[in-house]
Amino acid sequence: MKKEDKTKLTRERIMAAAMREFGRKGYAAASLNTMCSSGISKGLLYHNFAGRDAIYLACVERCFTSLTEYLRKQDLGASLQRYMDARLHFFRENEDMASLFFEALLQPPVQLQAQIRELQKDFDDLNAALYRRMLSALSLRPGITEADAMEYFSLMQTMFNGCFSSAGGRMPMDEVVAVHEEKLSKFLEYMLYGIADRRCAE
Repeated sequence: MKKEDKTKLTRERIMAAAMREFGRKGYAAASLNTMCSSGISKGLLYHNFAGRDAIYLACVERCFTSLTEYLRKQDLGASLQRYMDARLHFFRENEDMASLFFEALLQPPVQLQAQIRELQKDFDDLNAALYRRMLSALSLRPGITEADAMEYFSLMQTMFNGCFSSAGGRMPMDEVVAVHEEKLSKFLEYMLYGIADRRCAE
């Protein structure tokens, strides 16, 4: 086996162990010793990664990249329902990634927040593009531009995740996934179509 192939294989073994450990225990409780218990020496781990934070960020990057690539392959069109169904399917099929994704999104380690925001840019761009497609199928109210709507989308998305991060911290992770996705689906629908029946006010 070539040296570069062996190095890649070793890195993948470390990543698999780290994804499992961080996914099941979270950043704070995860143990490097447990990651190394499957025949990976600490020396080998530190040869491939600068330390705990570097391994965690590599795992978070894989989560965002995997989810983004999966969603790009789906026929989402401008359908909010298809988008939310695809997300939920991915999370159910990849439980460790789901746990890591939601920790990074809702309760990231404080010292890694800036790096995580960088890692999620492609995912954020995909969301923004989908929201634009949804908007293009609607007639905006007079005086409201697409730029206004996108600014509102960005602001409200940040507020939603901020509020949910406090409430979700008391739930088991599988419940966090289900509740977050259900509430997000309703929240996005309200943003697009409103909450009031204007006919009742006329």
